[in-house]
Amino acid sequence: MFSKYLPHRLMKIVSSFLQNYEISRIGTFALFFAVGLSLTLVISACSPNNTSNSAATQTTNQGVVVRIGYQKAATILNALKNRGSLAQTLTAAGASVTWAEFPAGPPMLEAMNVGSIDFGYTGESPPIFAQAAGTPLLYVAYDPWSPKAEAIIVPKNSPIKTVAELKGKRVAFAKGSNTNYLVVKAIEAAGLNYSDIQPAHLTPADARAAFEGGNVDAWAIWDPYLAAVEHDLDVRILTDATNLAPNRGYYLARQEFVNSHPDLLKTLLDEISKTDKWAADNPEEVAKFLEPELGIKAAALEIAEKRREYGVLPLTDEVITQQQNIADTFHKIKLVPKQIQVKDIVWNGNS
Repeated sequence: MFSKYLPHRLMKIVSSFLQNYEISRIGTFALFFAVGLSLTLVISACSPNNTSNSAATQTTNQGVVVRIGYQKAATILNALKNRGSLAQTLTAAGASVTWAEFPAGPPMLEAMNVGSIDFGYTGESPPIFAQAAGTPLLYVAYDPWSPKAEAIIVPKNSPIKTVAELKGKRVAFAKGSNTNYLVVKAIEAAGLNYSDIQPAHLTPADARAAFEGGNVDAWAIWDPYLAAVEHDLDVRILTDATNLAPNRGYYLARQEFVNSHPDLLKTLLDEISKTDKWAADNPEEVAKFLEPELGIKAAALEIAEKRREYGVLPLTDEVITQQQNIADTFHKIKLVPKQIQVKDIVWNGNS
């Protein structure tokens, strides 16, 4: 309709201009078209693979349930459970998570032995006993924790002033726990034999009741239970683990789970590391969170959190050697029935 009202001459000029413009533009257009086509092909080549990889990961993990054992007093795993971030991350990967609570490390690793859980966290001694018993587990990371976070205590008015005076006395601790090793090393450093004391193998709750009731003479216990009893009762520390025991925590996984789902294990450790960093920066929030969980006052929990160290770290040669020393010590006094090699069950995927 526009040409109908134009003079014939003007129409020719315009027509000529447009023709010349199109001819000159065609080279540029061809160049841009070629580049655009190339980019499209590259993007097209990459995108299906990414989608395919994501889909393949979800397909591989579809229906997988990651079963985690935890203790309420294990700050990081307990916080991870309640914050819900792991559940969301695993759901995105096609998997899910369940949680099982245990009173201490040894029964947790017994559950791993029978295939009831895939992952857990304990002190340094339980995996020694578990490996000797044939539990198919792997060390996948460690937590520095702190030698100040466990101790042997007595009532403040006790006549017992030194570890050497525990000879013939009843000492409460959880069998196979990190404090079991502390007792062994403290007794040894005091010039006594393990047979010189009367072990009372009790869980933290039962041990506290026995301690308060005067049914044991001393109690070897770890934080936050240690901080709680220091806060609530008049007690005296005979010794903590300084220069006696490393008092580390270990993240452990069932071998079959590691072999079948290394990607999920790495996802799990990444989420634990994030929660670990949060806890290190927020001891007051951690204390408030744990108070109703443990029935321990926030003021005591804050003390425990501030005197511990944090980290989700791969095992080094030094750490493996120190863990081996613990195994050798338990074997020497016949608490562990056979010689084991810790290095045989260390996962190398978290280097």
